[in-house]
Amino acid sequence: MIRNISVRSFYTSCTHLKKGPSKAKSHSSHQWLTRQMTDPFVELAKMKNYRCRSAFKLLEINEKTKILQPGQTVIDCGASPGSWTEIAVNETNANGKMKNKPKGFVIGIDLLSIHPIEGAHLLSHSDFTLTKTQDQIRELLKGRKIDCVLSDMAPNSTGVRSLDQDKIMDLVYNVLRFAILMSSENASLLVKIWDNGNVKKFEEIALRYYKTFKHIKPEASRSDSAEKFLLAKDFRGLENITNSSSN
Repeated sequence: MIRNISVRSFYTSCTHLKKGPSKAKSHSSHQWLTRQMTDPFVELAKMKNYRCRSAFKLLEINEKTKILQPGQTVIDCGASPGSWTEIAVNETNANGKMKNKPKGFVIGIDLLSIHPIEGAHLLSHSDFTLTKTQDQIRELLKGRKIDCVLSDMAPNSTGVRSLDQDKIMDLVYNVLRFAILMSSENASLLVKIWDNGNVKKFEEIALRYYKTFKHIKPEASRSDSAEKFLLAKDFRGLENITNSSSN
């Protein structure tokens, strides 16, 4: 059974600086600024007009795995500021710019504000973990099944490693549950986690529903970051899973 999730607070990977009086915060802000100034992906994001450097994580993953294709329906959880949604729109042709390709459908959701993206349906200031938000997504889908669920969500850090790990795993279980209920056969699921001992259990559960599972650390993911991505591919189909369980 997939555990019931009730996490209410998270940020995307492109966090914003917060002003504060403490020396620790000032030192942290200085480190962040220094890292940004020396990060080639930050400059490349500006050159390519992407909203955030994290765009290159999804671009690299998609180049290797082809999880995004024209005509697909894609959900992007933790979308702000919108770089993954932009990539999903372009790759699925949700903006209709590829005239000879099928047109996709993309929804982006985040607690934070997301500025408009051509070809995307956006739910800003929306908590994905709430039933009412997931009902809103279903209404937008109008019966469509999802071909790919993306999640770059991460919780607010408490500084307590074990607690932070539990919180991000709660988020990915919530995304997994939604994906299982709403995905088409052969769909994909890509979620961000922080490397910890709970991943093995998640993998075991995911493999009940998907045929393949792999760990990915894209080049654009900073080497000193504990983040990595888990990719489950080839969803078995809820009907097939139900029939298999009843036999």
